[in-house]
Amino acid sequence: MPVGKILPYHALKTLTQLHAELGGKIDSNQKSGDKLRAQMIQVEAVMKMLDPEVNVRGISIKRRVIGNPWFKRGTMFRSAVDAMRRAGKPLTCREITDAVLEGKTPQPTRQQAINVQAAILAALQKRDGTAVVGEGTPTRWSLRGTTS
Repeated sequence: MPVGKILPYHALKTLTQLHAELGGKIDSNQKSGDKLRAQMIQVEAVMKMLDPEVNVRGISIKRRVIGNPWFKRGTMFRSAVDAMRRAGKPLTCREITDAVLEGKTPQPTRQQAINVQAAILAALQKRDGTAVVGEGTPTRWSLRGTTS
């Protein structure tokens, strides 16, 4: 029966990713931290067997992405565009955020509203000139091609 072979480079790459994921799990789950730490030490030992000079301290932990309770992935910018369409005039990012979060449950805390505002601002800046246009101070955003 033929035996599959994996190159040490590929094995190290895969083990590096596993190490990062285990680090992220340790960070988010303190109760089972001892078991995860033991698994991480075992992964490090295998990495050292494959390459004794590998530096495991350079591997950063993988953080979990915490979901947004109001918007599914990719829908926040569309909600902002809908709010700008409904307003019919240029809006600041704060006004867009207030319009988008209006009527959402659960009610956002102040910090959550700030985080949503930052995400909307990043999305608007990313598409500045293509889908939306920002002008003035404070920046008032409008849809491209609409008159203000």
